[in-house]
Amino acid sequence: MQTAGIHHVTAMAADPQRNRDFYEGVLGLRLVKQTVNFDDPGTYHLYYGDGVGSPGTILTFFPIPGLRPGTRGAGTTERVALGIPVGAAPAWRARFDDHHVAVGERAGGDGRDGLVVADPDGLEIALVESADVVGPRVWGARVGSEMAIQGIDGVQLASAAASDTARVLGVWLGLQPDDHGDYRAGDSLGGRVRVRDAAGAPRTRLGAGIVHHIAFRSTSAGEQRQWADHVRRHGALPTPVQDREYFTSIYFHEPGGVLLEIATDGPGFTRDEPFATLGEALCLPPWLEVHRDELRRHLVGLDSAPQEAPR
Repeated sequence: MQTAGIHHVTAMAADPQRNRDFYEGVLGLRLVKQTVNFDDPGTYHLYYGDGVGSPGTILTFFPIPGLRPGTRGAGTTERVALGIPVGAAPAWRARFDDHHVAVGERAGGDGRDGLVVADPDGLEIALVESADVVGPRVWGARVGSEMAIQGIDGVQLASAAASDTARVLGVWLGLQPDDHGDYRAGDSLGGRVRVRDAAGAPRTRLGAGIVHHIAFRSTSAGEQRQWADHVRRHGALPTPVQDREYFTSIYFHEPGGVLLEIATDGPGFTRDEPFATLGEALCLPPWLEVHRDELRRHLVGLDSAPQEAPR
């Protein structure tokens, strides 16, 4: 079996408004869904992506007010790369300067230009020039299409058992190694995974700025069941299927410590909101709707992201 690439990346954050101000207000992604963490409904779960939240464009966050910073180590996704149009890096550097975001040069070893920044919680985000596009609808409300983020380019894993993680990527997920040390799901955006050997490093401690898990794509629920059988045969212990409303999921740890997910492409984020108003209201699954008033009392206020950050 072979996955089509990354479906989404989910990380921890310490402040929902600050998170939205950066990912929507600065990076120009669209908040396509504000809901709650179904496993901990007293906290938000925020989803950002292209105009419709296409698989491969989605960054999601569990923002928990006051959450202490995590500690990066072995068993985590330590960098997320986002694809931008070829030639857009200078415009992004200027934008980051305008928004007082410290920016560095990307040194990827593959000849592609790019920049590296840290989000408000310290998560490393790379912007990498790429000719590939993963999503059909770039969201141009804050950032024009000539520089807008096209989707997730890839991730870098810090593994406690790098050779075993490489085997998972190649044998379990069907990714192919390329000449630059990446594992690829074909030539499209969203299919690059790089593994760094972090053997001997302390284990990652979850907290703000730490990636919780990465999800890979499955085309359907039927294929997802095949994935569960497939990874189980290779030694993983996948969870039962979890209904996340906008996709269904199974989860399992790979030997290097990284939590992986297989998520279905559908039904998508417009199942309970029209395209025009995606992300504007708190959406709850039917089993939590009866608790809306109580949840509202626990959730901090979340305002619209600013068009431009203060200068």
